[in-house]
Amino acid sequence: MTNNVLNGVDARTDLVGQSRLELLLFRLAGKQRYGINVFKVREVISCPDELTKVPNSHDAVIGLANMRGITFMVIDLQLALGMPANQTLESSSIIVAEYNRKIQGFLVPNIEHIINKHWEDILPPPQIVGKDHYLTAVTRIEEEIIEILDVEKVLYEITGALKEEDEYDETDGSLQDIDEKFEDVASRCHVLVADDSSVARNQVKRTLTKLGINCTVCNDGRLALDQLEKWVEEDAEELKRLAIVISDVEMPAMDGYTLTSEIRKNPALSELVVLLHTSLSGVFDSSLLDKVNANGFLSKFDSDDLIEDIKGRVLAFSEKLEERGL
Repeated sequence: MTNNVLNGVDARTDLVGQSRLELLLFRLAGKQRYGINVFKVREVISCPDELTKVPNSHDAVIGLANMRGITFMVIDLQLALGMPANQTLESSSIIVAEYNRKIQGFLVPNIEHIINKHWEDILPPPQIVGKDHYLTAVTRIEEEIIEILDVEKVLYEITGALKEEDEYDETDGSLQDIDEKFEDVASRCHVLVADDSSVARNQVKRTLTKLGINCTVCNDGRLALDQLEKWVEEDAEELKRLAIVISDVEMPAMDGYTLTSEIRKNPALSELVVLLHTSLSGVFDSSLLDKVNANGFLSKFDSDDLIEDIKGRVLAFSEKLEERGL
């Protein structure tokens, strides 16, 4: 299977704001079919005859590949998910994907085709799978369940880019210039975070905690909208202090684009600052921001950018806090 599976993939940007998702389907060991968002896929290539070994790397990293001058690590997705290693490299494909401004390759034995689904058909993983799984969502094709992989968690475990024990300290440059004025405003603000990835949620929550900002965390866009509407109904203190809504783009039940649209439709919420926090790369420009009517995009797992943006938004929110006597 070569890149012909992605013919016309440039048109995928037309899905933005239409509450639709395209999934590239593939199989690993066994009959189960998995999906990955086409929006994150740059290309599908045949596995090269030779891969450059990487000393002292994670067991799932089987080597480095080169594609038109771009070198990237290749991850055996079966090994990464705790399955037996792929033994059919010569007939396997590599899904070349871009997350967080970096390119990675995922080795899979069997690429299938692309399906188009509405976001309301993308559901959270069933509770029966527990916590130690690699699913961000599921969907159905007729009676078959398609498992949508939490690629961010896979990369987190392999690269160690976001260790849970990582903490900011007083020498962290991104926190050195926090002054008393910011600390005062931050302590009076609230932030709502919506993300289906536990890794991303924890990173944002830790950052907000270090900045002295209280937050409410939701696992998807629907839960976030329900929370906002509940705050409106109750005239809640959290809504009066709500400086920012930070939302993932890809979420089951309701994606970030639809959440933003619903916020803008509600007169009690329409003026909220909404930042879309995403691992998608290279597709965000001013026209896209206008299309989804968000206030900005943030790359996931870039703590410095996240801190700087939050600091600016929080200080700007101080005027509203004063107007509200908070």
